[in-house]
Amino acid sequence: MAVIVLKFGGTSVGSSSAIRRVGCIIQERLERQPFVVVSAVGGVTDRLFELRDLCLEEQAWEDSFANLCEIHRTILEELELDAQLVDGLLEELKGLLGELAAAGECTPKALDHLVSFGERMSSRLVAGHLQALGIESCAVDAFDAGLVTDGRFQRARPLEDVNSRIQEACRSLAGVVVATGYIARDEEGNITTLGRGGSDYTASIFGAALGSEEIQIWTDVDGVMTADPRIVENARPLETLSFEEAAELAFYGARVIHPATMIPAVDQDIPIRVLNTHRPDFPGTLILADLAEDARGVKSITSKSHVSVVNVVAPRMLDQYGFLARVADVFSRFEVVVDIIATSEVSIAFTTQGRGQLDAAIGELKDFCRVDVYHDREQISVVGEDIRDRIGFASEVFDVLGELKVNVELISFGATRINLSFLVGEGQAADVVRGLHRRLFES
Repeated sequence: MAVIVLKFGGTSVGSSSAIRRVGCIIQERLERQPFVVVSAVGGVTDRLFELRDLCLEEQAWEDSFANLCEIHRTILEELELDAQLVDGLLEELKGLLGELAAAGECTPKALDHLVSFGERMSSRLVAGHLQALGIESCAVDAFDAGLVTDGRFQRARPLEDVNSRIQEACRSLAGVVVATGYIARDEEGNITTLGRGGSDYTASIFGAALGSEEIQIWTDVDGVMTADPRIVENARPLETLSFEEAAELAFYGARVIHPATMIPAVDQDIPIRVLNTHRPDFPGTLILADLAEDARGVKSITSKSHVSVVNVVAPRMLDQYGFLARVADVFSRFEVVVDIIATSEVSIAFTTQGRGQLDAAIGELKDFCRVDVYHDREQISVVGEDIRDRIGFASEVFDVLGELKVNVELISFGATRINLSFLVGEGQAADVVRGLHRRLFES
């Protein structure tokens, strides 16, 4: 089945005019058998989390819910579609909110059910608009198209046989399928989610299962950029990236693609193209398994904030077997994701983003070693296959840091040797990114 998978993010389906653009993009690609994946209307997932908070804090949630209804009904009205397309879902959502408010709690299972409504409604909007254009189309919840996961709420992962499940389920679907991103269902029938930003992952899962010739991630920028354009005014789009480079960029802070997106695509050697809905004829960024020699180089500078450094100090670890494994086991059990690791004779430093269960993990670490924690650091990563062989690259980076009088707290040249990452103090990353961009891309 030679199809292309088109994924549209929240801003790409965030208004009636945006959905009209999406309709035109799909219409122009009908001969390539598009399979569409959509995120929730821009801002709606955040609103659903806010509704959860209102219910738990025993505050009135009805006005916020009414506003959510108005957002979708306005889009329906402007697209001249029947309000009944989402009325049933809104009633179901209202009932769930009432239950949460009465119970005074929201379990992980209930939260995944709650936040699923954004994608479920947006898929109806897009499919309804396609039908109004005369295009045969159907809105499908991803779990009804075979996307079944394990039962880890908020961070579910597809089952090993997901490809065959999707292939079987999609045989009976006609026309352009508009599937929900982000959400799935476990084998017990409970709704699960793939984590924030997981609609990209959904697109990649379907692309791999359906033997897609290309996965297209449609956003509001011209592709993967040399830096975040909100930080660097002169940031420019990249023509190509390797899967390895793209995975590093996604993991280390690039907001255009979801980190897990690469996995199914790499397994099936399916190219991913990042495109701009506002400039559909612009070629965007093509992500491939391998790059030609002349396509290599420093590709992009990313940054992320709210990074914590965990420094584990234990003089007894010197010449001691199993100490690192013991520390890693604690992080694994508390599901703390580690970015950078640096070691010395008597200490190990880790970085992680997001507090989550970090405090609980630290509490257990303190049973057998001293732990120092530093929050609110900022991490900068320079990514590109070229840097592994580029003589003097590190000195260029440190020249910029010296000129800016910025102190580096931790540094790591990744195992892939295509990523140089380091930590700076709070509020310093933007200036460093701009300085590095001037040196590496503009000089």
